[in-house]
Amino acid sequence: MPIHLLWGDDSAAIEREIQHLIKQTVDPAWNSINLSRLDGSDPDQANKALEESRSSPFGSGGRLVLVARSPFCNGCPNELAKCFEEILELIPRQTLLVLFNTNKPDGRLKTTKAVQLLIQQKKAIEKSFLLPAIWDEKGQKELVERTAKELGLQLSGRAASLLVESIGNNSARLTSELQKLSLLAGTNENNRNVAQQTIFITEETVQALIGGITTNALQVAESLLANNVGEAIGRINALIEQGEPALRILATLTNQVRGWLWVSLMEQQGERDVALIAKAAGIGNPKRIYIMRKQLKGIPPKRFLKLLGCLLEIEAGLKKGVTPSNAFKDSLITVDHFE
Repeated sequence: MPIHLLWGDDSAAIEREIQHLIKQTVDPAWNSINLSRLDGSDPDQANKALEESRSSPFGSGGRLVLVARSPFCNGCPNELAKCFEEILELIPRQTLLVLFNTNKPDGRLKTTKAVQLLIQQKKAIEKSFLLPAIWDEKGQKELVERTAKELGLQLSGRAASLLVESIGNNSARLTSELQKLSLLAGTNENNRNVAQQTIFITEETVQALIGGITTNALQVAESLLANNVGEAIGRINALIEQGEPALRILATLTNQVRGWLWVSLMEQQGERDVALIAKAAGIGNPKRIYIMRKQLKGIPPKRFLKLLGCLLEIEAGLKKGVTPSNAFKDSLITVDHFE
C-alpha cells in the first residue's frame, strides 16, 4: 500500500515499524537513491516529499519517502493540502509514502478524510503507537509483552512484571533492556525455542540484568508523597545509575506533583466533578481521580507547592551543571520535614 500513516508518542515502536518498512521495501544496494528522510515541519521539504513520492524507484526494489513531523493530516496549509490531495492517486505501486506525527490525525481536515477514504479502500494503512500512562500498570505490561514479541522474545509472567516495575513506560529504554536480555539469555541453549524462533526470558535473567533494583519515577513520587525522602533519593540514584536521564525523571515528578496539587486544591474547594478535576489536573482518565483522592486524603496543598519549588531548584541546578544525584539530594533533603 503506497501510504502509511503512523502517529503516537511511542518513538521506539515507530522507529521499529519504520525500519521494518525500509527493510521490506528498499534494496540496500539502492538505499542512497530510493530512501528519503524529510522533515515535514519545513515547507520546502514537505513539498519535496510530495514530488519524490510521485517518482518510481531506480534499480531494484522500491522507493520509500519518510516524512517526520508530517503536516499533511495535522494543520496542513491550504496550498500544501491541495498538492497532497492531487498526488494521492499518482503514487507508483513500488513507492511508499510514510507519514509520521506524534499527534493524532485531525479528522476535520480534508487531507485526513482523503487518507481515511484510501484506508477504507485498502490503499493506505494507519497505525497508532501510544505509550500507556505512567500509572497504567496493565498497559505497561502489555507494552512490555508486545515489544518482546516484536523482538522475538517470550517472557515469563514475573519477568514481565519486573520489567514494568523497573522501566515503566519508557519504551526506548525497554527496547534497549530487552535487547540486552536477548543476548544474555541467548547464551543459554535452554532458553531457546528453535521451533518458534524465540528466546525465553525468565525472572532470574531479568534479575541478573537489573541487579534486583525495581524502581521508576512514579515510585519516587509515591515515596515523596509518603514523606519518605530518603527512600525517594535512593530510588532516584538507582534510576540515574541505570541510565535514566535526570531531566526525564524531573519531568515525570513535576507532572505527577502538579496533578496532585490540582486535585488537592479542587478537593479543598469542594469540587466533586471528577471530569472537571481531571481536565484541570491534565489527567486523561477521570477514573484516576478516585484513586488520587484516597492517596491525598489529609495532605494540604501547601505540601505540593513546596515540593514543586524544590523541583524547580533541581531543574536550575541541573542546568547549571550540578551532578544529577547532588541536585536531587540537596533540594529534596529540605522537604524531609515539611508540614
